[in-house]
Amino acid sequence: MEQPTPKKSKMTVLLSINAAAILVAGVLIASAIWFNGGVDFRMVGERSDIVEDTVGELALLESVSDSDAKIQDDINIIGNDDYVSTASHEFDSSAVSSSELWNESNITIFATPDIDICVGGGLSDLGDMYWQTSNTDVIAGFYDSSRTWLGYDNKTCRYPVVKSSGTTTITAGTYDGKRKDSITVTVVDPPVDQWKHEVLTLVNKVRTKNNLDQLTWGYTCESAADVRANETITLYSHTRPDGSSWSTACPTPATGGESGENLAIGNAAVSPASVVALWMGSETHRANILNPDFTKMAVGFVYNPTTTYRTYWSQFFSTY
Repeated sequence: MEQPTPKKSKMTVLLSINAAAILVAGVLIASAIWFNGGVDFRMVGERSDIVEDTVGELALLESVSDSDAKIQDDINIIGNDDYVSTASHEFDSSAVSSSELWNESNITIFATPDIDICVGGGLSDLGDMYWQTSNTDVIAGFYDSSRTWLGYDNKTCRYPVVKSSGTTTITAGTYDGKRKDSITVTVVDPPVDQWKHEVLTLVNKVRTKNNLDQLTWGYTCESAADVRANETITLYSHTRPDGSSWSTACPTPATGGESGENLAIGNAAVSPASVVALWMGSETHRANILNPDFTKMAVGFVYNPTTTYRTYWSQFFSTY
């Protein structure tokens, strides 16, 4: 009996990081001057896939040209609430007393800096404000503005420079002395396993919008995805630290098959929402996400605050 001809193997490699070249409409780098002193930062260097310092921040959901409208539509179909943490907007919206800034006494945020901290109660017209932190080992300080391109208000919000998990007290006030308040902020490490599966959920929402079958969790390449995320700490490349191809982490079977890899590291990939937005904002990475041939996807994620880029992601797509 004639044996079936093995399918030709096909491998797609795609690379992503928090950088200008991979986003739809370019980059907004937030100024990095915080109350307790300046933080130096460098703009994107010759390698367009790397922001040279972790204090740079990118616009994930910038407006796009007409030619990119399809990509933006796929980003928006999930909605900003899925892509951008709304934790900073969950402060009590009732009136804040005349001398205070928050109704809450404490909040909890993830160590990956995916939110801005905002004052509560719908306050406005506060004028210039100062922001301080009692424990610079947890939150080192604040950017001198919020991420307005994600809907935050420069007059009432600040983006924190998170260093590690722990507890700190944030004190903010107006320079005219009319309002001053403190709030305890507990910073916790991200839930690694949960976030991996949230990436799959977000990817499947986009695929459903595009009339594609949903992907199932890629158990065959699950370990490979974790290995690849860890390897990007040492070498951010589709070439592995031992010099072999990324595909050797989960080889295509002898019967053939298709596989692909997306990678992302750094401060624009700090949550499932932000990393999916990052990949969807790149035509090539989007092609992997919307590849109709793929049936499975495993996700690797590493959070290591002692390393340069702190967050490291891999997507391993396959038909096996």
